[in-house]
Amino acid sequence: MLIELKSITKIYKMGVERVHALDGVDINVDEGEYVAIMGSSGSGKSTLMNMLGCLDRPTSGSYLLAGQNTSRMGAAAQSRVRNERIGFVFQSFELMPRTPAWKNVALPMMYSRHGWAGMRRKAMAALDRVGLRDRASHKPNQLSGGQKQRVAIARALINEPSILLADEPTGNLDSKTSHEILALFDELHAQGHTVLMVTHEADVAAHARRVVRMRDGKVASDLPVEEDEVAELIPARSGALQPAGGTPGDMGGDA
Repeated sequence: MLIELKSITKIYKMGVERVHALDGVDINVDEGEYVAIMGSSGSGKSTLMNMLGCLDRPTSGSYLLAGQNTSRMGAAAQSRVRNERIGFVFQSFELMPRTPAWKNVALPMMYSRHGWAGMRRKAMAALDRVGLRDRASHKPNQLSGGQKQRVAIARALINEPSILLADEPTGNLDSKTSHEILALFDELHAQGHTVLMVTHEADVAAHARRVVRMRDGKVASDLPVEEDEVAELIPARSGALQPAGGTPGDMGGDA
């Protein structure tokens, strides 16, 4: 088992009130799964994402990642887990604006125990995986939205993490570019990556193989895609595997 969340709670104090952002969450994820986490605003999905990414600690319960209890780790150990075991992809890309693409991709290596050895070579290889090797020297303001997200995905991959954690990765993209980015996640999953994707869009969730729905801080349902409400959108998943624009090298068109 790669991920085991056991009786996770997260309580925030707001004045005299106690808000249960997560209320007894149990989720298991095997290595190589592709899971979509859905829910409306206030459902707890963002808090759950922060917990999965070791960006926050539970009030109670335990989070085991590959058998290690991250809930009991010190700050330095949790930081190492974030850097080496989890690759983050955000809605707003989070790229350094004055830095060329390859250096943005290499950034996690600067904080890794493995150091900077082979940094440019590894960054170029990661960009090659997302079809952007020819944009390595471009700064973010010279890239389209889809290209920026590809750089962000390459950055997430560079330390060969156990998990790719994507938070609304198509939220700032048009529909055509969204299909291209989702096709890339489909491809990464097919290569064996574990993908956890937070989304509120059913057509995005249809690319996963399992959907966890959050409501009022609890898991409302946890079903294979074929049994969830997104089942009717499964044809969209297969259609997105052939993105408009042709070969992988051509997939970073303007957004």
